[in-house]
Amino acid sequence: MPRIYFDNAATTKVDSRVVDAMLPFFSDEYGNPSSIHSFGQETSTAIESAREKISGFLGANDPQEIVFTSCATESNNLAIWGIFNKFKIKKKKLHFITSKIEHPSVLQVFKKIEKLGHEVSFIEVDHDGIIKLEQLRKEIKANTVLVSIMSANNEVGSIQPVEEIGEIIAKEKIKRQNKELPIFFHTDAVQALNYLEINVAKIKCDLLSFSGHKIYAPMGIGVLFIRKGVSLEPLMQGGSHEFNLRPGTSNVPGIVGLGKAIEILDSEKEKTISKVKKIKEKIIHELKDVKDIRFNGNPDKQLPNLLNISFYGAEGESILMMLDMEGIAISTGSACSSGALEPSYVLTAMGIPVEWTHGSIRVSLGRFNSEQEVSTFVTSLKQIVEKLRQMAPALKQ
Repeated sequence: MPRIYFDNAATTKVDSRVVDAMLPFFSDEYGNPSSIHSFGQETSTAIESAREKISGFLGANDPQEIVFTSCATESNNLAIWGIFNKFKIKKKKLHFITSKIEHPSVLQVFKKIEKLGHEVSFIEVDHDGIIKLEQLRKEIKANTVLVSIMSANNEVGSIQPVEEIGEIIAKEKIKRQNKELPIFFHTDAVQALNYLEINVAKIKCDLLSFSGHKIYAPMGIGVLFIRKGVSLEPLMQGGSHEFNLRPGTSNVPGIVGLGKAIEILDSEKEKTISKVKKIKEKIIHELKDVKDIRFNGNPDKQLPNLLNISFYGAEGESILMMLDMEGIAISTGSACSSGALEPSYVLTAMGIPVEWTHGSIRVSLGRFNSEQEVSTFVTSLKQIVEKLRQMAPALKQ
């Protein structure tokens, strides 16, 4: 039975070159990087080398703007709570801006902040899943301290206008010179890093999050870019690691692997984009003859590796499980919400009717996929959708 992995937005396979770079740091170079002896200094040097690679890739001014975390969820939490806790004593009520389609690690933090008596504006999106910029402009207030908008959505792949948002916030910063309360811009770039130009100077962001396991590095390592001059309150106490922001012994193998993954990404990005585009186009072409199908989002405003497809009258979870029985991995929405039978909040925000959201699946391609996998996938998918529709005739149009 073939095994086809079309769930790269959930996690990617660790590249063998990344594994090779990491291996010495499990058994040969094992010193604690906080130790001053030569064993520790060897691993400390490896960490700083990775930090420099990542800083250069992001267009940062200083490697010390790169803070290592355990994952993007921690990075998002550190960014948002770090700002909140730094400025909550400055004003009685703070105001935050985000979108309705953010990752749960952003949305759930803001919902908690609301419960603490502060204000959050959740910006709407259009039918393509792109945030409404004009609404964002209007929502900025004197007490707005943070705007957090993802670079690209994890469920439909919609690319957000982060450079335009950066310009809006930059103009607001100028207005606030010498004011007590500043304003900052954070973007979750987890899904975007592989396929978009992510340059912190162009985006003008103050904070940027991403995760290793989405870019062919291992799970358990993430990054928060923090622009020089931006001060955050740490989430945890207990050590001076990562510039007093993230106590705990460094994940040396993970950091080294992330540095290698960034190096590979930098050299192979265009080749990978071209490859996944062709596979995506082939899938769309071969599915166009399926009755009652819709492709959610606009391909021209969407990540080149991601497809969100709805089938009327065929439940998405059932499609996923039946494909899995045939050795094919896909997702329904984001992996973080798998198992939930509620309609996708992202598709709902886009105005897609519930009878279509329940039949949605996410197909996300990556470096190790091939065009040869498409025919097997499409054949199985068509058969499964037809079978499910026959089992639920009442749902037919």
